[in-house]
Amino acid sequence: MYFFNSLDRSNLGNAKTDGLDTDLHLRGNQYSIILAVFNVTFCLFDLPSNLLLKRYSGKIMLPGMMLGWGSITLIQCAVHNFAGLLICRLMMGCFEAGFMAGTIFYLTQFYKRNEIAFRLSIFYGTVTIAGAFSGLISFGVFQLKYNHLHGWQYLFLIEGGCTLLVASFAIWHLPKSGSHCHWFNELEARTAQLRLLQDGSVRTGDKLNIRDALSALLDWRILVWAVACFCYGIGQSSVSNFLPQMVALLGFSTVKTNLYTVAPYAVGTVVLWLLCWSSDRFRERSCHLAGSLMITFVGYIILIAIDAEKHQAVAYFGCFLLCCGAFAPTALFHSWHTNNVPVESSRAAIVGLMAGSANCAGIPSSFAFDDRTAPKYLPALVVNCIFLVTGVVVILGLGMWFRYDNHRRNKLQGLRLTAADVPTESLVEGWKDPSWRWTV
Repeated sequence: MYFFNSLDRSNLGNAKTDGLDTDLHLRGNQYSIILAVFNVTFCLFDLPSNLLLKRYSGKIMLPGMMLGWGSITLIQCAVHNFAGLLICRLMMGCFEAGFMAGTIFYLTQFYKRNEIAFRLSIFYGTVTIAGAFSGLISFGVFQLKYNHLHGWQYLFLIEGGCTLLVASFAIWHLPKSGSHCHWFNELEARTAQLRLLQDGSVRTGDKLNIRDALSALLDWRILVWAVACFCYGIGQSSVSNFLPQMVALLGFSTVKTNLYTVAPYAVGTVVLWLLCWSSDRFRERSCHLAGSLMITFVGYIILIAIDAEKHQAVAYFGCFLLCCGAFAPTALFHSWHTNNVPVESSRAAIVGLMAGSANCAGIPSSFAFDDRTAPKYLPALVVNCIFLVTGVVVILGLGMWFRYDNHRRNKLQGLRLTAADVPTESLVEGWKDPSWRWTV
């Protein structure tokens, strides 16, 4: 499901390389506006959508959202001007809002805290796989030469149709939660519940509590997390939306540009899985997260420092680094904050806020890559570097505070406990409980 979510979200960049902006007579920064408005509705509906998912379950909400954005993807092939595409992107943002956050929260109802990063990486790895497939699909579709439809219209038809097929299957296949899974027997369902009570949640399956959900948003640590989320979101949004334009710096044709986006996405997927596996293995988030941001930072520095057409191999290597570091932060970051929120209603709200913060970053990212600064896009590359460094400082700072607070709590109790040593079902007071330990 998330594969097609990623495919439908990122296909606009591929469509632009086939002349979508020319065919729709886009002028000035209208393409940037189209990218930005998607993120506006996405951010506005992220939090309420996730609360609805907690109320009605992922079994209902996730396929419903997928049917909505799949239909909009199909409709996009019929637009003829800026206004039509603008409305479609606004509506797509409404339907896609909450899907990422909802899937993250949904998976925390199945997996323990030391399992969630790698599981998120498997599902989020479809972003990079979708990027690779989008390049391959575009490579094939854009070679179709028919007078009645443009290549980018075929792209929307194919990807939108496939999305609707998958959504139709998901409606009856998805379980409500680990303890309410239709293919589990009674013992297996009870085992799934006990696993989460040991290392995941204070309670499982309770109803949405609005007070718990909203009160958690006022804590200062949540605001710091939101800042870090916005910072890494800048880099991730830029790579998702503009990698074809960055590869185009190498001076290749439209067809080759889309084809050459495949390898960076593929390598980025492998790095994503390795980083998240390591993070789960050592139950450590902040250093893994900061490290992935630094990989992306180095990629941007390479593109800033060299002439891409004269040093194609080095510039292409920079594109690989962008993909290696841009996508891992999402899985690592959401593992980090969900690990530290044992109350499910609070977790649903916080995941929605964090996903919204990351997608807010897509708004300035959309305008940073202004056609007037092409082909180098130097201001955009510099802005990305600034936010990445800021994110590293914030993440490492918060990680150090968590380590300090764990040490303080251990000293007060005369113990040497870690987050893995304390059953989450005993932490009824959450962060205020003396036995609480942060996942760092």
